[in-house]
Amino acid sequence: MLNILSTASESTQTTLSLVSIDPGTIVFTLINTLIIFLIFRFFLYKPVCRILEKRKQMAAAEIDDAKKAKEEAEKAQQEYTARLADAKNEAAEIVKSATLRAQKREEIILAEANKKAAEIRAKAEENIERDKQRALNEVKDEISEMVVMAAQRVIEKEISAADNEEIISKFLEEVGAAK
Repeated sequence: MLNILSTASESTQTTLSLVSIDPGTIVFTLINTLIIFLIFRFFLYKPVCRILEKRKQMAAAEIDDAKKAKEEAEKAQQEYTARLADAKNEAAEIVKSATLRAQKREEIILAEANKKAAEIRAKAEENIERDKQRALNEVKDEISEMVVMAAQRVIEKEISAADNEEIISKFLEEVGAAK
C-alpha cells in the first residue's frame, strides 16, 4: 500500500508541475500579447479606421450628390410642368384667336357673297325688266306695222262689209301667227 501511496503522490506532483503558475511565463505571455496588440493597432487598426473613414466620407458625398441630383430633377420636373402648362395655355389662346379670326373672316365673306348675290339679282331683275320692255316695244312696233299694213290695204280697196270682215280676220290671223 505504501507503494500505491508513493505512486499517487508522484503522480500528483507531476500533475502539479503541469498546472503550476510560473511568473516568468505570465510576464512573457503578457509582453507577447502587448506586442501583438501594438502591432495590430499600428499596422491593422489605424489603416482600417482610415479606410473606413474615407469610405464613410465618400458615402456621405455620394448621398449629398444624390440628394442634389434629386432636387435638381424635381426642380427640372417642376419647370417642365410649368412650361408644359404655359405651352398648353398658349396653344389654347392661339386656337381661340384663330377661331375668332376665322369666324370674322367667315362673316365678312358671307356679307360680301350676300352683297354680290344682291347685286347680281338686281342686275338680273334690271335685265329682265329691260328685256320685257324691249319685247313689249317690239310687239307694239309689230302691231303698229300690222295696223299700218291693214290700213294700207283698207285704203287700197274700197271696203265693203265683207271686205272689212275679211281684212280683220286676216289681221287677226297674222297677229296670232306672229305670236
